[in-house]
Amino acid sequence: MAADDHGRGPAESIQHPSVQQSVHASLGGELNRSKWQSAYVKRLTVNDAIVVIFSVCLAQWIRLDYLDCLDPFDAVSRSILDDSLVSVTFIVGWFTALAGFRTRSPRVIGVGYDEYQRVASATFAFFGVFAIIALVARQEIVRGYFAMALPVGLVGLLFSRWVWRTLIVRKRNRGEFQTSVLVVGGADAVRRTAHAFAHRHCEGYRVVGVCVPEYVGGPGDVIEVDGREITIYGDEHSVVEAVQLSQADTVMVTATETLGSEGIHDLVWQLDSLDTDLVVATGVVDVTGWRLAIRPVAGLSLIHVERPSHRSAKCNGKRLFDLAFAVAALLVLAPVFAVVALLIKLDSKGPMFYKVGRIGMDGAPFEIIKFRSIDVDADKMVGELGVQHEGAGPLCTMGEDPRVTRVGRVLRRVGIDELPQFLNVIRGEMSVVGPRPLLRREVKTEGGQVTNRLLVRPGVTGLWQVSGRSDLSWDELVRLDLSYVENWSVVSDVLIVCRAVKAVIGSGGAD
Repeated sequence: MAADDHGRGPAESIQHPSVQQSVHASLGGELNRSKWQSAYVKRLTVNDAIVVIFSVCLAQWIRLDYLDCLDPFDAVSRSILDDSLVSVTFIVGWFTALAGFRTRSPRVIGVGYDEYQRVASATFAFFGVFAIIALVARQEIVRGYFAMALPVGLVGLLFSRWVWRTLIVRKRNRGEFQTSVLVVGGADAVRRTAHAFAHRHCEGYRVVGVCVPEYVGGPGDVIEVDGREITIYGDEHSVVEAVQLSQADTVMVTATETLGSEGIHDLVWQLDSLDTDLVVATGVVDVTGWRLAIRPVAGLSLIHVERPSHRSAKCNGKRLFDLAFAVAALLVLAPVFAVVALLIKLDSKGPMFYKVGRIGMDGAPFEIIKFRSIDVDADKMVGELGVQHEGAGPLCTMGEDPRVTRVGRVLRRVGIDELPQFLNVIRGEMSVVGPRPLLRREVKTEGGQVTNRLLVRPGVTGLWQVSGRSDLSWDELVRLDLSYVENWSVVSDVLIVCRAVKAVIGSGGAD
């Protein structure tokens, strides 16, 4: 293909009708972000107004009812006007705080943690300011609102946001409520990005096109990712035309070295007239948001990456959480242990527990404790069944393992066989949440970053277990373990535990 006057080899391909047809077919009319975001924000606004008004009016009603009990002839009539003025002030101020903290910003709606954090921050900030004003003005009337409106309103706002987010995730899993992305980068970067988005439907991103720097291909060329064809629109100079044809909402730049600082700056202005967002992929993966900070230095936007948090995973705070949770779990699950022990004994001969060697933190060996779900002679059968191996990497798991007992099959399906590992937690060998306990042969055969998982205690549950279990590839399993080691936090532990409990109760595996 000959280059045009601007040096763009594939310029003609941008107008090729086959390209336009393939794009509109891939969109399917589901990716108009501005429409669904606008409708969603309006619904959130109405939702917030209802919750705020209800909680404030409830606080006023309870206060008046309390005054009526104290002085049924005069107190209420004197207080109605004052309470009404305070209620209106509360409603307007609270609603303004939610808007000021941008709790309904398109950047956070449907995201989860960031959205909840903004709602909580706006609520506490508003009530904090109001408390100071009431203290200075000596307004005792405000106390009743704090006692009722704050907890009811905050719980109502967070719960309703969770409900809305659940609905959005379901829509996105059906291909709706998507953000269409045009990637500017090489073929490998496009494949990685499209593959990552395709496996995280709940994030709501879908690659609809690509501009490859210095592209010299023919019209209508495509890149295939997971069985889906993504159209190539041209080179780095064809972005604006590609956005118009692909109807992309967002442009993601991975080839920053090709565009350069001036090219990216010019692209910002060009995309502004098209109401299209620009994001720049840094190449930093599996790093949580709290570890990233953008700092402008000498006109450059530098991203500072905090050091991995595996050191904090060894702190006393995590150990106290592990002990408290493990003891509570064992007390609550004592009846379950008794029933399971009886079933195991009735089903097959052998002990109730099964112990197997693992490698823990800092390479220390220990024996992991499980409910016995296999025959007592199972270890002798491993060599014979090795050819049927279906697990990821060195893991030995089979869809129809003949070693598993009838009771064991049920225990494994619902995840109950892992519960005795809370005894390992109390003994200090494991944590409630952490990377998968390593086999001895893994430590010997695997090298590099794999051994970084030994920097923290292995977990009864972890990211890999709530993200697909044995369906994960070996590389993905290792990546999730390393991600946990790098990004551990108390909040992440709580969220992982909640997802694990949900998976066990649902008996369908983690999602």
